[in-house]
Amino acid sequence: MSGEIRLSDARIADTGAVMRVMEAAFDPAYGEAWSTAQLATLFALSTARVCLAWDGEVPCGFSAARIAGPESELLLLAVDPAWRGRGVGRRLLDDWMRWAANKGVNEYFLEMRADNEAVHLYETAGFAECGRRRQYYRGRDGVVRDAITMRRA
Repeated sequence: MSGEIRLSDARIADTGAVMRVMEAAFDPAYGEAWSTAQLATLFALSTARVCLAWDGEVPCGFSAARIAGPESELLLLAVDPAWRGRGVGRRLLDDWMRWAANKGVNEYFLEMRADNEAVHLYETAGFAECGRRRQYYRGRDGVVRDAITMRRA
C-alpha cells in the first residue's frame, strides 16, 4: 500500500478492477454485490458514473451513482477491507457529491442495509434517514433485513 490514493472515472475496460473491489468488499451473505452485467449497464448511461479509487496500480474502492433531474442516487460505494479506515470511503462520497453538484444536483439519496456499519460515514457527511423498507434485503444467510433510505439536501 503506497498510501497515495487517487480517484479516476472508471471506464468499461475497468470492469475487472471494479469487480475485484466488489468481491472483496461485499460479504456474499448479504447478496448486495452486483454482477458484471449489472455494472456494465451503468457504463452505457450518460447520467451515471463509476469512480475508482487506486492505491498505486491497485484498485481499492469505487462508487457508482446516477443523476435524475435535481437528484442523485449513490447506487454503490465499496472499499476493499484492506483499505478501510483510511478515508477512502469518505473521499469517494465527497467526490460523488461534488460530481453531482457540478451537474446541478441539490439532493442526494442512498439506500443501504439497516445494519451496515457504513451508516456512520453517511451520518457524518450530513445524511439522515428519510425512509425505511421493512424486510427488504433477503440475504443468502437466510436473514431478512430492513433497508434505510438516507437523504442530504
